[in-house]
Amino acid sequence: MAEAVTSAQHDFWRPPVVVATEMAGHADLVEACDRCGTEFILNSHFCHTCGAGRADLHPSAAARLREKVTLTHVIDLGESLGLSIGAFIAFAVGVLCVLGAIGIGVIFSARTMLDWQAVQIWRIEWLLGAIAAFVAGCLLKKSR
Repeated sequence: MAEAVTSAQHDFWRPPVVVATEMAGHADLVEACDRCGTEFILNSHFCHTCGAGRADLHPSAAARLREKVTLTHVIDLGESLGLSIGAFIAFAVGVLCVLGAIGIGVIFSARTMLDWQAVQIWRIEWLLGAIAAFVAGCLLKKSR
């Protein structure tokens, strides 16, 4: 009976005991908590011993985009178009307003004449915003 207890599998709340020689070849496969050194449970977001958060292994697409696109990249894009910072911001707002006018037709569907009129008024408002932004961009554009 004593042999059964020593050869039993470890409980789920206890980290497995691994001999150091076994871990030497597989050190990159073991994921351990930075704070307490306990091995993480499979697919856990937090350490079950100390509660520390796990580093994000698979960052989202938005996080990857934030890492790649910085403010200097955006400013360089404006300069490559020959626009000052203010004119480039106005241009970007105008483009967003045009996309908003296009998106109104995708999001809302007109079933009655009253719905159709409301959708058209929203499109007109978005396009007026785009026109105002583009005019502001033209006024803020630096002369060469």
